[in-house]
Amino acid sequence: MRDTDGVRRALDDFRPDVVFHLGARTDLHGNGLADYDANTTGVTNVIEAVASLGGDVRTIYASSRLVFAIDHQPSHDYDYRPSTVYGESKIAGEKIVRETADLAGHWCIVRPTSIWGPWFGVPYRDFFDSVRSGRYVRVRGFDPQKSYGFVGNSVHELVRLAAAEREATNRKVFWLADYIPIQLGEWAELISQALDVKRPRSVPRPVLKAAALGGDVLQRFGVREPPITSFRLANLLSDMVYDTRETEQVVGPLPYSLADGVSRTVAWLKEHAR
Repeated sequence: MRDTDGVRRALDDFRPDVVFHLGARTDLHGNGLADYDANTTGVTNVIEAVASLGGDVRTIYASSRLVFAIDHQPSHDYDYRPSTVYGESKIAGEKIVRETADLAGHWCIVRPTSIWGPWFGVPYRDFFDSVRSGRYVRVRGFDPQKSYGFVGNSVHELVRLAAAEREATNRKVFWLADYIPIQLGEWAELISQALDVKRPRSVPRPVLKAAALGGDVLQRFGVREPPITSFRLANLLSDMVYDTRETEQVVGPLPYSLADGVSRTVAWLKEHAR
């Protein structure tokens, strides 16, 4: 996406009616905005390439839930409060879209929350693997709600947004998530049942806090993905619920329940054991 001419050639060759701009640098290891120029310069390149096509191409730009801190409940679409440099870069990308994408025709922004399911990787495949191995433990006294999204539902949402009446989506922001938040404990229970393993144990919060501090130390010594860190522990303990009513109004019912998603994901994991 940072290859201005390459992006333009790709779109000019294909002549799309709809563009899904999903590419980004998504890890949390960058030190400054310059490390995430795929999320800023890349957005500008896509907008300019779409604009060069002429006509009214429909473009869906993927942002991120991390334009808000995990424990921040936004009061409106642009009530930004990032907690990571990655989140800052996605805010910058959203601002570029809002300020310049009209030149390229119809547009909307989607904010994926935590998307899980077949073909996934860090961190949600690790979550399933930790339940399977018995390493996952629940925090005693905490069972937060999460606006997560099963990948089959997320793809369905994208397709429906691309096919919707233009006035229903133009210049709007949509959450890419299942409408019913996941209860983290229920999700872990469903996973353990589908994998036919023991139910997750619960431990006191101070035990996990100590483990998370140990993970922080490992990160400082260069371990990129410790099993638990203070950031991940905060994620586990915090409710993360977003208002998906506008998505539901445009998209309609979703095809997969939580149990469906777990069943399909476990089947994929067994087929692609590592």
